[in-house]
Amino acid sequence: MPRIIKNIFYTLCVIALYSCSRSADDDGKKVFNLNLDQNLTSMDPAFARNQYAIWMINQIFNGLVQIDSALNAVPAIAKSWEVSPDGLSYTFHLRNDISFQDDPLFKNGKGRKVIASDFVYSFNRLIDPKVGSSGGWIFSDKVTDIHNFIAVNDTTFKINLTKPFPAFLNLLCTQYCMVVPKEVVEHYGKDFRSHPVGTGPFRFKYWKEDEILVLLKNENYWEKENGVKLPYLDAVKVTFISDKQSAFMNFIKKDLDYFNSVDGTYRDDILTKTGNMTNKYKGKFQLIKAPYLNTEYVGILVDTSKSLVRNSPLRFKKVRQAINYGIDKAKLVKYLRNSIGVPATSGFVPKGMPGFDSTVVKGYHYDPAKAARLLAEAGYPNGKGMPEVMLTTSTSYKDLIEFIQGELSTLGMKVKVDVRPTASLRELMAKNEVNFFRGSWMADYPDAENYLSVFYSKNKVPFGPNYTGYFNKEFDRLFVASYYERDARKRYILNQRMDNMVIENASVVPILYDQSVTMLQNNISGYSINPLSWMILKRVKKK
Repeated sequence: MPRIIKNIFYTLCVIALYSCSRSADDDGKKVFNLNLDQNLTSMDPAFARNQYAIWMINQIFNGLVQIDSALNAVPAIAKSWEVSPDGLSYTFHLRNDISFQDDPLFKNGKGRKVIASDFVYSFNRLIDPKVGSSGGWIFSDKVTDIHNFIAVNDTTFKINLTKPFPAFLNLLCTQYCMVVPKEVVEHYGKDFRSHPVGTGPFRFKYWKEDEILVLLKNENYWEKENGVKLPYLDAVKVTFISDKQSAFMNFIKKDLDYFNSVDGTYRDDILTKTGNMTNKYKGKFQLIKAPYLNTEYVGILVDTSKSLVRNSPLRFKKVRQAINYGIDKAKLVKYLRNSIGVPATSGFVPKGMPGFDSTVVKGYHYDPAKAARLLAEAGYPNGKGMPEVMLTTSTSYKDLIEFIQGELSTLGMKVKVDVRPTASLRELMAKNEVNFFRGSWMADYPDAENYLSVFYSKNKVPFGPNYTGYFNKEFDRLFVASYYERDARKRYILNQRMDNMVIENASVVPILYDQSVTMLQNNISGYSINPLSWMILKRVKKK
């Protein structure tokens, strides 16, 4: 009974302090209010597998390095580093003035200093099968075991790789690679997901799942801006309203400081077809569109060892190329997405990625005459004699796929749309049991390798995400060569050659390069927009 009373009292205190952000602001406390339309899965970096988990983990934790606005890896807990000439050894020199956030599990409740062995422990969690981290892929093919992570001394941490990986520093910027304190993790076990302790700008205060999450300013945070300690905000309050329309109305009422994404149910209310804010809302809040490293595409299975490919007209490259030429991507983006996104007329690697160059990687522009000619050359003039093909999608993309169905029907192609639950479609793709499907590929880290690995032969199903069954020895040779090329510009050239090869083969039909849409109240400044769409609140100011 005393414990129940204590919990009720604690909850009431938190609600009294933070449920009304306006009164908090009146008291001089700057509270940043946002809503997530789905509950958090975890605040443990080892399980940073979806966007909302990444967002919250990003507030509470830090890693060795972090991404700047130009997608470069810059110092964080590591103030400097060296890479061996063979690219197999990374030595990091840690700052000695960074401590974990205060917690009762530390001596006298004061957060202790972060040392190199904390990174040994944190990184080993990712490869430890007992933990079952969703981030195991970070190191799975790059280290053998915990002995590849070495604490030389308290401020020197070393990683030995089994093979070079030029994008490694960018990979270490992911939330999976953020440092955690062993004594706290081992005390809470799996419940560390809801009792996170890190070194970040905000510290965990309270979480009632599906209802409210409160983070408070970490008074001992180590980063400064122009000599001023970060963060500027006093707290972050998160609500969990699943209905996007209701959440948007809360934003309009200024109960929320931030709102992201423009849902189809109210897209036309906010944006014109050209992507500008409607007169109804002009000047009432900030709306920022920016590149988002996500390629929306249609995939085509081309592995002729599969029976569903051997019996499909999609096995012919000219048919696949005709599909690429036959879709008016600009029209799709304008009318179905209110110009959110950029028509994908280059490669699979999206706009916004370092090394992206549409003048070098030549994709497909809308050309129905050329599409018709290619169909005829493949033996299907105006689609005559061509068997019906099935295009599989998930429910939320049904309108986009039906648009593509209509575009292809004008060429004479008979396309049937098959709508599946998202999980079901993913399972079919992961087993190569669907040969014409809608997909998307979001970057985990800012390097083209993240996209080109989708076509590497060794990533064939079920060992990796080569869902189209594209196998090419020359592509594989270039892909491996890119691992040993440390000159960024030379790697860009290799990546562009590979991207051109994939596009020429037409096993994918890139539809659009995505954009993020961020809405902020007019009194908010300092919100950092980045192509990975990682929420960064440490520099946000609220007037």
